[in-house]
Amino acid sequence: MKNIVKIALGATLLLAIGSTTVSADVAKGQKLYTKKLKKACGITGAQMAGKHTQGEWTEINEAGGIAAEIQTICPNVKSVKEKYVPHFYDFFNEYASDSGNVPSC
Repeated sequence: MKNIVKIALGATLLLAIGSTTVSADVAKGQKLYTKKLKKACGITGAQMAGKHTQGEWTEINEAGGIAAEIQTICPNVKSVKEKYVPHFYDFFNEYASDSGNVPSC
C-alpha cells in the first residue's frame, strides 16, 4: 500500500513539474514578437494583437492557424517557428482588441 501511494505522489509531482515547463508565457511572447516579428511586420505588438478579439485569437489557435495568421497580417514574415507559436498566442490573446490591456512594445 505504501508503495502505491509513493508511486502516485511521484507521478503527480512529475506531472506538475512537466506541465509548468511546457506552458507558454505572455512576457516571452512579447519579447519574441519584438525580436522576431516587429521589424518584418512594421507594426507594434499592440496593433498586431489588436487585429482580433480574444475569442477570435482562441479560435485561430484551436484551428492551428496562428502561424498562418501571422503570415497573413505580416506578408514579409517568411516562416514562424512552431516552438514560438504558443508564446505568440498567449501574447496576442492577452493584448487582444477587447482585453483592455496594452503591451509596452
